[in-house]
Amino acid sequence: MQMQNEKIENILNLALEMPEEERRRTMDLNVGYEKEDRSWTVIVRYSDSLLPYTSELVRVNELTGGYAIVQLPESLIRSFAQLPEVEYMEKPRQLYSSLDRSISLSCVTPINDGGLTGMGTLVAVIDSGVDYRHPDFLNGDGTTRILRIWDQSVPGRPPEGFLYGTEYTEEEINQALQGGADVPSRDRSGHGTAVLGIAAGNGRASGGRYRGMAPDSQILVVKLRQPGESGFPRTPELMTALDYAVRTARMMGKPLAINLSFGNTYGSHEGNSLVETFIDTLADQWKVSIAVGTGNEADTGGHTSGRLEKGDVRMIPLAIGENEPAMNVQLWKSYADEFDVLLITPWGKVIGPFRRQEQPQEFEFENTRVLVYYGLPSPYSSAQEIYFEFISNHADTGVDSGIWNFRFVPRRIVTGRYDLWLPNSQVRNRDTRFIYPTPDTTLTIPSAASRVIAVGAYDGENDSYAPFSGRGYTTYTNRVRPDLVAPGVDIMTTAVGGGYARQSGTSFATPFVTGAAALLMEWGIEQGNDDYLYGEKLKAYLIRGARALPGIHNYPDPRVGYGALCVEDGLP
Repeated sequence: MQMQNEKIENILNLALEMPEEERRRTMDLNVGYEKEDRSWTVIVRYSDSLLPYTSELVRVNELTGGYAIVQLPESLIRSFAQLPEVEYMEKPRQLYSSLDRSISLSCVTPINDGGLTGMGTLVAVIDSGVDYRHPDFLNGDGTTRILRIWDQSVPGRPPEGFLYGTEYTEEEINQALQGGADVPSRDRSGHGTAVLGIAAGNGRASGGRYRGMAPDSQILVVKLRQPGESGFPRTPELMTALDYAVRTARMMGKPLAINLSFGNTYGSHEGNSLVETFIDTLADQWKVSIAVGTGNEADTGGHTSGRLEKGDVRMIPLAIGENEPAMNVQLWKSYADEFDVLLITPWGKVIGPFRRQEQPQEFEFENTRVLVYYGLPSPYSSAQEIYFEFISNHADTGVDSGIWNFRFVPRRIVTGRYDLWLPNSQVRNRDTRFIYPTPDTTLTIPSAASRVIAVGAYDGENDSYAPFSGRGYTTYTNRVRPDLVAPGVDIMTTAVGGGYARQSGTSFATPFVTGAAALLMEWGIEQGNDDYLYGEKLKAYLIRGARALPGIHNYPDPRVGYGALCVEDGLP
């Protein structure tokens, strides 16, 4: 095995060490790999330019602020990482998608009645696409409110500066609506259509009853492609979508409110992954507000944490359900702390303590093979990751089910903090969970980024926080998250086919804040009241206007941030 390359993140180093066939049987390690041509798509932080290295084998898409998406053969990754222009390289991650009375709860009706409807602003939804024929996304004369659709999944005519997909213009969408050439972009899941209806639907199909937050805004849609076998989009596609949205808004001279209702659980949750720092960089490029959902992982048992003290031996039980083909666990700790890590099988066999070495360690049992990988701090994080991959030896039986225990034995303790994470609940057995979970600090990434508005969910029927809503603070940096909450339980919104349906989750709380951002930017930028009402200033206004919830007396609160969205009180 090769020595660990410190310009390549830990999990990518591990993936490169594993045979392809074995890697495919894991849950996350093969994400980013294209088996047809044995290539990888990776995220790169660079200086100067990577374009001189473009060739038939290496495809480079440079983004804003020194970030790039690079596709290259697996055999070239380590040599590419050694280029002086390459600062750091990250592996892609999967992304998971985590109006009537809700509109009034968000204090937006008086704002709309007062003439603020999003006019002159651009709302961008980066998601599963849109039903562009839905009446709520049409003007009164039947023409579209959508200025652009970039469908990353349709090959043919990508936007300038990008390498895949097809961009459809307002003119092409109108021609399709009038019976001309079809725009073959479809929202198969309905998620993007539902999100857009809350942020910007005009309620035409319901006579105005289910109108969204910014009904007169113009719309930009990016449908994320879903490469590979998983059916989920990845972080590189998200990054190119964000870059495209900001470039387009800047070209059009319109203030931009972006909605992100996707996330994942992998990382230190400090807000310093390349995806998150890229988002923070974009937030400085134009008149932009970015709202991100905190995810739906709080009540899934996917996270546990604690603090070790000298002499404090700790047992962390993990239940693995039946027929789990693969599972991984991330352990994040301070690099200054030293403690032995042991693993105890459901039948009582003790493994470890694991050696602190740069190569993966492998242990095999009856139906399960366990890989253990000790990572190092990166240039962007002082935290240390110890990664555990559980792989089934037999496809028909899955990983050995039952209670697995992690045992921590302190040696040298400075902070003592540890966090353990499982993959998103959407891709694991519902019985796979920590026995003693920590529901706080259950944010999904990228909601830990510092320059976004992190949005949790509450139930508007009883003014209580939603138990599924990701919450807490960022790890180690202890920034407040979420910033605020919005209605996210049983929300009526647009559905594919022209009607409406009820939805729940932080995915559907986030667009309330996206639409609110469009209203504030209309008042400030478009109406000339405040040319600088975007970014962190806009976030501050929404936080100031947030409404207290019953039973919560101290703010910011790790469940609801500074309170519930109230647009009216956020305006000066």
